[in-house]
Order: sequence, then C-alpha cells, then structure tokens
Amino acid sequence: MDSIKNRRTIRKYKEQDIPEELLNGLLEESFRASTMGNMQLYSVVVTRSREMKEKLAPAHFNQPMVTSAPVVLTFCADFNRFSKWCLQRKAEPGYDNPLSFLNAMSDTLLVTQNFCTLAEDNGLGICYLGTTIYNPAPIIELLKLPRLVMPVATITVGYPDECPAQPDRLPLRGIIHEEVYKDYTPEMIDDIYAYKESLPENKHFVEINHTETLAQIFTDIRYKKADNEMMSESLKATLKKQGFRK
Repeated sequence: MDSIKNRRTIRKYKEQDIPEELLNGLLEESFRASTMGNMQLYSVVVTRSREMKEKLAPAHFNQPMVTSAPVVLTFCADFNRFSKWCLQRKAEPGYDNPLSFLNAMSDTLLVTQNFCTLAEDNGLGICYLGTTIYNPAPIIELLKLPRLVMPVATITVGYPDECPAQPDRLPLRGIIHEEVYKDYTPEMIDDIYAYKESLPENKHFVEINHTETLAQIFTDIRYKKADNEMMSESLKATLKKQGFRK
C-alpha cells in the first residue's frame, strides 16, 4: 500500500473533528487483527475533551500533539474483561502473570498498527507516543484502568496540518536474515548505519550536542541507561499493581 510506503508522523493537526462514525468504523476494522486464541485482549480509551487531554499531557511529557489533536487513543492490554467472563461462566482464570501480559500486549499492538494504517489510508495523520510505557501510572489513574488492564500505546490522530519529511530507515540488508540470524560484523554495522550517519540533520545533532558520534545522542542524551533502569523499575511496580506480577 502506498499509504504505508509514504507514511510519516504527523504532529500538527487541523482544527477539524473526526466524525464518531468514521473513528468507530476504523477501530472496528482494526479489531480484525490477529489475536491470541480469539480472545481480543485489548481495550481502547477514546479521549476527545480538552479537559481530559490537558490532564493526560503531563503523563506524555507535555508533548503538544496530546492537546492539539482532536482525538487521543490509549490502547490497553486488557485481561480484565476476559477474566470476568471466565468467572461468570464457572471458569477459573489464570491470567495474572507476565506471560498473559505479553499476550495481551501483543494483541494490543497488532490492533494499534492496524488502526494507524487504516487511519492514514483514510486521510488522517497519526503520532505514536512511546511515553505510554515510560509513565503508565498516571495514565492508569486518570483513565481509571482496573486490575489486569495496562496502557501500552497512545496514538494522537487528526487531519494533517503539515507534511514533514519522512524519517530515514535502515536498508533491507541490515534487517532481513535468511534462514538463521547472522550476527553483525563491524564492517556490516558501518555499512548499515552509513546513510543514517551521513544525513545533514544527524550531523547537526552531533554538532549541537557536542558528542563524537550519532550513537552517543541515543546512549548519552535521549535514552540513557539510568533513565531506562528507573523507568524499568516503575514499569515493574505498575505491572505488579495491575496484577500482572506477583
């Protein structure tokens, strides 16, 4: 599909509402995604009100698209609904564990990607917010997510008010492995990342951040070890609170 090949992240949106019929139709179609045991282990919280978007914004580090987009969707891994059905049908659920969370998370991300592709194919723009798993606790509290429900992805969606350049992607040869995984030699790493490192905007990042290499932008500034470890502890605590860990 050309919409996939030409896709780009949209952070600026027109002041134009998304009709409920269109949004629900796209969501319903996205729910045709593959799912573990046909259990559909996901729920979606739709946020339209200005008040709720302003409350959500701090959990996403106040990224402006959270409040400027007409709709914010929080996709949640959900074993609550299925477990309650089991209990009401004299079946004992055993889904309060990390494996069950991974199954529900996989279901949820498949639906999320389906929705993003369908939305873009219908003239909408989206932005995927990775902050959801960085900072789940306030999202859980604000959206009143019960036990066995965990937010895993947030998508801002609306009619695009920009057409930014597409970000680069690694070459096919750097990602596809035939039959078995072939580990990367130093020469292969140099080749795979050469284009990314050659881009003027990335060279500029290195210059203005006073680093020696582009990789150091990631390790020393954007995704630091200390931050990753801190957020990992927070994530583990939240998974325990939501019932997915002992």
